[in-house]
Amino acid sequence: MKSTENVIIGGNDHTLVVESDGRKWVTREPAICYFHSEYWFNVISMIREDGIYHYCNLGTPFASDEEAVKYIDYDLDIKVFPDGRFHLLDEGEYEQHRRQMKYPDSIDRILRHNVDVLSHWILEQKRSIFQRLHRHLV
Repeated sequence: MKSTENVIIGGNDHTLVVESDGRKWVTREPAICYFHSEYWFNVISMIREDGIYHYCNLGTPFASDEEAVKYIDYDLDIKVFPDGRFHLLDEGEYEQHRRQMKYPDSIDRILRHNVDVLSHWILEQKRSIFQRLHRHLV
């Protein structure tokens, strides 16, 4: 794992994930994980036989302690395919949880802004974490 005051980059392979409802599962492939303290997203770059897939979770900036890196996941996700195509996922799930848990409008604006930031980074590939991660993964 590498870290600075604002960034944590780590790796995992067959890592236990515990969901907020208590469900547990294990990751299937090696991945590089990128967390930043100023952005409301994190990126999991999964290394598969057919290329590198980036899974971007929209959520709070990270907090960490001796136990783990922690954040609140707001269900919106962007999946980036090896060829550069990308899709915004789980909008219905986000809207359902937004109503159920009464997310304030300010959270929605922050998340939508970060979707725009991610989309721009993916399209531009300049100063992008995607470009930096690719150099380390290939």
